Amino acid sequence: MPDSKTILVTGASSGIGTAITSRLSQDGHRVLGTGRAGRQNDTAGIELLQLDVRSNDSVRSCVDRFLERMGRIDVLINNAGYLQSGAIEEVTVEEAQAEFETNYFGVVRMIKAVLPIMRGQKSGLIATTSSLAGIVPLPFWGHYNASKFAVEGLMETLRHELRPLGIRVAMVEPGAIKTPFYAQPQAAPMSAYSPWRDRFFKTMKGFEDKAPGPEVVARVFSRLVQSDNPPLRNTVTREAKLFPLLRRLLPAAAFESGLRMGFNLDKAG
Repeated sequence: MPDSKTILVTGASSGIGTAITSRLSQDGHRVLGTGRAGRQNDTAGIELLQLDVRSNDSVRSCVDRFLERMGRIDVLINNAGYLQSGAIEEVTVEEAQAEFETNYFGVVRMIKAVLPIMRGQKSGLIATTSSLAGIVPLPFWGHYNASKFAVEGLMETLRHELRPLGIRVAMVEPGAIKTPFYAQPQAAPMSAYSPWRDRFFKTMKGFEDKAPGPEVVARVFSRLVQSDNPPLRNTVTREAKLFPLLRRLLPAAAFESGLRMGFNLDKAG
């Protein structure tokens, strides 16, 4: 394939990461995924390098192994991340810090590890899986929202800094996708929040049940990898396109009221 690229995908052991890695391999690229345990993803036939994005040493070792195998790195896709749900008061500071170590600082570590190589090549693409929650925050996902807002700011800043160096920067912002993502840790519940939290989770379950599979996200990454000038923000799913539009068009009070109504947050406990 004339435009075959070498691509490293973090968080490829399941869900969106597996779909991205499979799709890019089918496109003819040379792709390695990563997982906390490494080894082979037998379901998708994907080789996984061992990587813990929370560790500087693990990140350096993973990038070194990738370069030994591939010789260069054309594309980094930051996909590793998880959801810690619960009301702000319910989530401990330690749980919030752990989420940021993966969702935000994990992205920072990976970027810092590959930038010297990409700068030397005067080319590359850094693409990151963000979220609709990084544009429109949802209740009971507070620290996840905050981590994705931080990623949004990081990537937009990076796009300005790296454009003169020939390195492209982009994000993909999915709404609800049918993956194991929602089966993630929940904070120890406080009864004061239970009626509204339970209704929110029930509504989100409805979104999840009707959501498309992760291949829709993989298709977007496939386009970005081939693009000479990818857009910074690339939304996926109907709600990911609709909610930010409504937030821009509606008065703030009307949008807030509509969101609360949609999640049944104004009903009495």
